[in-house]
Amino acid sequence: MNNISIQHFNTKFGELILGSHDNKLIMCDWYHRKARLSIDKRLQTKLKSSYTEENNKILQLTRHQLNEYFEHKRENFDIPLKLIGTEFQKAVWHALIKVPYGRTFSYLDISKNISNSKAVRAVANANGANAISIIVPCHRIIGKNGTLTGYAGGINTKNSLIKLENS
Repeated sequence: MNNISIQHFNTKFGELILGSHDNKLIMCDWYHRKARLSIDKRLQTKLKSSYTEENNKILQLTRHQLNEYFEHKRENFDIPLKLIGTEFQKAVWHALIKVPYGRTFSYLDISKNISNSKAVRAVANANGANAISIIVPCHRIIGKNGTLTGYAGGINTKNSLIKLENS
């Protein structure tokens, strides 16, 4: 059994928990989110693995690229990812990755991008189940009227990340 390597990473935006499995990033998530237990259970169950606190090259690369992002030195990430979820969730997450730095899309925009314009609620749920925050930029998704809606790191963090990208 291949364990999931995890490490905590404190940022000026909050504490993240990073996880890798088979040399791919599977988690970059807000440690203090409401769905912490369900995210952890999904990853460990699907991968038939448990968490082990240890460092590795993928986690080092992730911290490095996140620091560059926070310092306005990086707009795109090139970390190998392994998305763990349903086929629908993965389609949503791939659509999120295509949302350009500094732009915001609505849940309806994402629904249309995956050719399922009636799936707005399901898109919102998939967005909320994203375990690779910032890199799979769910913070760039807002309500169709321009309002900031739920975010695992909190609305203030979502607003701060959007401001970071627009400054």
